[in-house]
Amino acid sequence: MLELAPLLIVIVLAIIFDFINGFHDTANAIATVVATRVLSPLQAVLMAAILNFVGALAATAVAKTVGSGLVAPAQATTIAVIATLVAAITWNLMTWWRGIPSSSSHALIGGILGAVIAQSGISAPKWDAVVEKVLVPLVVSPIAGFIFAGLILFAVSLIFGKLHPRRIGSIFGRLQLVSSAFMAYSHGRNDAQKTMGIITLALVAHGVQSSFEVPLWVILVAAIAMALGTAAGGWRIIRTLSTRLTQLKPIDGFAAETSAASVIEVASHFGFPLSTTHVISSSILGVGAAKRAANVHWPIAGNMITAWIITIPLCGTLAYVIYFALAKLVG
Repeated sequence: MLELAPLLIVIVLAIIFDFINGFHDTANAIATVVATRVLSPLQAVLMAAILNFVGALAATAVAKTVGSGLVAPAQATTIAVIATLVAAITWNLMTWWRGIPSSSSHALIGGILGAVIAQSGISAPKWDAVVEKVLVPLVVSPIAGFIFAGLILFAVSLIFGKLHPRRIGSIFGRLQLVSSAFMAYSHGRNDAQKTMGIITLALVAHGVQSSFEVPLWVILVAAIAMALGTAAGGWRIIRTLSTRLTQLKPIDGFAAETSAASVIEVASHFGFPLSTTHVISSSILGVGAAKRAANVHWPIAGNMITAWIITIPLCGTLAYVIYFALAKLVG
């Protein structure tokens, strides 16, 4: 039983991370639909919880990238995985407390890289894969979300612009139910898989299984934890995205959610562990800027972008330090 204790600690920490990820990133799926008053906060959270669960069951490509695509499972001991999770959980709680919509995904990835470097050296990560599957999408996906959201808003405004504003609000109020559901599903499909990858990595590192295949029970545990976290809500971050960045109408929310969910779905298909936070935030900025740049609260946007830039190196450093502290503690 004592031999299994480190693995059980990893599983518990991974579930805690997934739960926190759920309430930390709830805003990704529902901020716009709450801001436009299409759904009440409670209705929006419940919808997001259900569709996050469904999305989490859909595939495992992102889980394989996180668990074996960035570092070789042989390079990650149980202590390294624990350090990764403690660092990511700490960063998530700090940014949630400040109401900053940072990336849970990049917190976890930064933690993995830092912990594995502490354990096996600077050459341990698969740096080509880190660049291709993490750093390039980190830059490209928010830009894509920003531009695509603006283009969608322009297109639908061109098509429906001659209708009475009340009629437009009615049409896109209904359409936003679809786009917000799409966003919640895509969030679950990408974000919950990261926890699946970490737990499976720990199973391989601990010798419980010899190859990196995500077990069904891991998929179910990650999906349930994400859904429960989403149901708990993340009101501090919801307020930032729904009211403090820019003022949104149903047509704006539809454009932002459709843009973000489409970008996330493409990334999930190719196994890119995307920051859903970055994509929906930049999509909201895109619709705000498309209407009028002055509509965007740029200082708040600047704080968000700063958090995006520092998340991976800061969490990597934190995991690096935690690894050595834990290694010294266990002798």
